[in-house]
Amino acid sequence: MPTAGNILAHFFRFAPERGKVDGDNVGLLAGDSRAEVTKTLIALDATGWTIGEAIEYGAELLLVHHPVIHGAISRVNDETITGRNLLAALRAGLSVVSMHTNLDAAADGVNQALAEVCGLRDLSLPDMDAGFYDDGTPYAIGRLGYLAEPATLAEYLPVLKSALKSNGLRYHDAGRAVRFVAVCGGSGGGEVRSIFDKGCDTYVTSDIKYGEFLEAKELGLNLIDADHFCTENVVTAKLLREMLTQFPDVRTKISERHAQTAQFFV
Repeated sequence: MPTAGNILAHFFRFAPERGKVDGDNVGLLAGDSRAEVTKTLIALDATGWTIGEAIEYGAELLLVHHPVIHGAISRVNDETITGRNLLAALRAGLSVVSMHTNLDAAADGVNQALAEVCGLRDLSLPDMDAGFYDDGTPYAIGRLGYLAEPATLAEYLPVLKSALKSNGLRYHDAGRAVRFVAVCGGSGGGEVRSIFDKGCDTYVTSDIKYGEFLEAKELGLNLIDADHFCTENVVTAKLLREMLTQFPDVRTKISERHAQTAQFFV
């Protein structure tokens, strides 16, 4: 059977570590790289409920997007949520691997998945945190692309809501047809101006602040906040495909408990 280290090595080929932003925490964040893996659970986050689900499933590996350890952590004990989660994982022999901003930037990672789910084609890279891998291949967080047929925002919103399995969308309608669309999984509100400058009429991202909605209104840009979870959880299907293809002897599934946290009262 493969080890946690074997699986980590594959995903660092799939989403090279070089693609992460400075200061990000990716890789094997808890556990033993030599431990054999017979079952893997895939989730966007290592939370109390996904760790519990992985343990109940009998998994030795939890493969996630967001780091279970981030920022300055000086101790691991039962006094914090992070500490309790890590203790539970380690006591159960569960390793946790995170592919974060390197997966955002990967050729077939978060933003590729988001663009595909959003119905975009003829995809290209924006300049968000642009860089080059060792072989000279460019990478960037985000994607630009075109709808097969232009639509009004009123027509596009329900299609997008269904495709992302979101329970609600926040948006600004600039009165423009949806044709040339930018996407950025997770928190991309700071890129409103640069997306507009690229000629896009619509921008799909999440965690949009009040001032960023005002900026979109001033510029005349359709802006959609489709929820952090919903814009990134789309990548779990690609991670599952990689596990089933590269490690067919490892039983793998996507978390059935992790879902969109924010609810909308209308």
